[in-house]
Amino acid sequence: MQPIVSIIMGSTSDMHVMQAAAEFLNEMQIPFEINALSAHRVPEAVAAFAKNAKMRGIKVIIAAAGGAAHLPGVTASFTTLPVIGVPIKSGNSVEGLDSILSILQMPAGIPVATVALDGAKNAAILAAQILSLSDSNIAVKTEKFKTDLAIKITKANNDLAKIKFEYKTN
Repeated sequence: MQPIVSIIMGSTSDMHVMQAAAEFLNEMQIPFEINALSAHRVPEAVAAFAKNAKMRGIKVIIAAAGGAAHLPGVTASFTTLPVIGVPIKSGNSVEGLDSILSILQMPAGIPVATVALDGAKNAAILAAQILSLSDSNIAVKTEKFKTDLAIKITKANNDLAKIKFEYKTN
């Protein structure tokens, strides 16, 4: 089985956040790989990874980083594949704001789709939606996931309707 999504992160300390992306991709039966790469400690390895990802069959890259968070942007600079950035609140970040801005504020020509702070699951959902454009099997699974979300809200509203208060009108 060949991976079509690559999850990369600045260090293994980010895995506690990226676990959610891996779990979602696994649940959706989308083959993926996980690697630690650092834009600062092994920049040549990041460049080689990004340049060769498409040739290896990767279709979407999810890149997570905390602090200065250069990994998603550096990766995007070496590939035409979609890169989804996950800013991580880390021990060396300013409440995650530096990570968010480092990933979000990319210069023209080097886009990185950016999800919320520690938003690994949303990154995996976005990757599935991108893959759905050319894979009907993933499209069906993604549609089901979205339908199940709607069903949960309908159930929640039905449960809320049963709660009684003197001045509650619904």
